[in-house]
Amino acid sequence: MTPRKPANLLLVDDDPSLLKLLGMRLTSEGFNITTAESGQEALRLLTREKIDLVISDLRMDEMDGMALFVEIQKHQPGMPVIILTAHGSIPDAVAATQQGVFSFLTKPVDRDALYKAIDAALELSIPAGDDSWRESIVTRSPVMLRLLEQAKMVAQSDVSVLINGQSGTGKEVLAQAIHAASPRAKKAFIAINCGALPEQLLESELFGHAKGAFTGAVSSREGLFQAAEGGTLFLDEIGDMPLSLQVKLLRVLQERKVRPLGSNRDLSIDVRIISATHRDLPKAMAKNEFREDLYYRLNVVNLKIPALHERSEDIPLLANHLLRESAKRHKPFVRSFSTDAMKRLMTASWPGNVRQLVNVIEQCVALTSAPVISEALVEQALEGENTALPTFVEARNQFELNYLRKLLQITKGNVTQAARMAGRNRTEFYKLLSRHELDANDFKE
Repeated sequence: MTPRKPANLLLVDDDPSLLKLLGMRLTSEGFNITTAESGQEALRLLTREKIDLVISDLRMDEMDGMALFVEIQKHQPGMPVIILTAHGSIPDAVAATQQGVFSFLTKPVDRDALYKAIDAALELSIPAGDDSWRESIVTRSPVMLRLLEQAKMVAQSDVSVLINGQSGTGKEVLAQAIHAASPRAKKAFIAINCGALPEQLLESELFGHAKGAFTGAVSSREGLFQAAEGGTLFLDEIGDMPLSLQVKLLRVLQERKVRPLGSNRDLSIDVRIISATHRDLPKAMAKNEFREDLYYRLNVVNLKIPALHERSEDIPLLANHLLRESAKRHKPFVRSFSTDAMKRLMTASWPGNVRQLVNVIEQCVALTSAPVISEALVEQALEGENTALPTFVEARNQFELNYLRKLLQITKGNVTQAARMAGRNRTEFYKLLSRHELDANDFKE
């Protein structure tokens, strides 16, 4: 077997003869081998050497393989670890992999099984060096790693990128990573949520305004297109942008010029556009809620971020990484999750995705007085999340839905009357109904 690229393996076993034998076998296959006869020695070597994969025995004095794995993840989240044991059982293997161990193999280890595990672990290991652009994205998921490969490729050009994914999956984090890997990395990365601002304010934020352009515009102000000059502008929740602004955005993308509100002068811009949405834009186009020409301008390259439940192998890595970061800021004595706590994290449904996981970990750290997070504390945090406040966009959408339903109930489905009460014309009101999939006929008596 020949590795795809030169790889540095750290072997850990308190039996020197077995350590030497395994080291010789793997050296003959082309790997660079470093050895340690204890967990503590392994941790010291990891601070000095560039290691791509750790292979450790399970049963060792002072610090066993699982304890070593936990310590490694505190300092190098995502470092793949393969554990070997002569006393393996199915429950042991399940518990190990649930906590994030890459592979759990029973001695005597089948040669092909070991090489296959090593190959797979190296393929999924967190890159180093020139991949610092994505250091904030902790993953070993094959789907995510393929996504990151695509992201790095598109980063080298200025093509527009549309990121799709559920709320909380990390669309802005991916956009920041693309910017960091691009030739524009030293210039500004500016983000704006297109669904969080009223139409006139959003227009002013994006394009800027001249003095006197509207009531309260006491001085001129540059827009975000100008502020992001030479860099990247991230348009989050682009699917919630009003149609009137979609027309103006299309013009900017076509002409690479922006005209501030109240001005008669166009300003040339040099900005890379990355946009994101949780909405199904083709479906929105079918309802005339999103412009088809704008969609094709924005969607030159499409990247889809999987939901957290679709990359469950990342939950232990993310949880340990987030715990370490939160503990560092708030309670340095907090070290790890209990086995049952990690199992509970693995079985949660995570409708709020990574954002929800972050909140749960923060709550656990805030509420614990012990170094190990318990299952009960995780359960408490998860129950609290079920009643947590929604995001601004989610709350606004729910308010709109409830408001429209109430109007239609009061007017018994009379759209003209309901639109008048809402202060909207019939066309706008019908678009609102379509967006929330409401049919006025359902409210007629």
